[in-house]
Amino acid sequence: MIDHTGLVVSDYAKSKQFYSAALAPIGYSLLMEIPVAITGGRGVAGFGEAPKPDFWISNGTPNQPPLHIAFRAANRAAVDAFYTAAIAAGGRDNGPPGPRPHYHADYYGAFVLDPDGHNIEAVCHAPA
Repeated sequence: MIDHTGLVVSDYAKSKQFYSAALAPIGYSLLMEIPVAITGGRGVAGFGEAPKPDFWISNGTPNQPPLHIAFRAANRAAVDAFYTAAIAAGGRDNGPPGPRPHYHADYYGAFVLDPDGHNIEAVCHAPA
């Protein structure tokens, strides 16, 4: 089981705003920021469901190639809301909400590129 993961972003403030908005519909929020005095000047933010962050961003040279990270959503409406919020926050469409039966019969996902081109997905595995 994965405990936490993260990625490097080029514009910490922009990405922090993007992820705060995009992940809110699936129940994630900004839970922790590590002070730059500890990180040596690098912005570091942790998102997740309280009380523990499990998705982190930090500023620097973005991962190359860009990464794909999928977040599990409780239902299809949350996937739809993620997509809408992510696009409104500056994300770019990489696959609108909908079934993806080539993965499995109940797979319902949406894909958005974050400000650095990372492929961010919300997915629900429950039947309609």
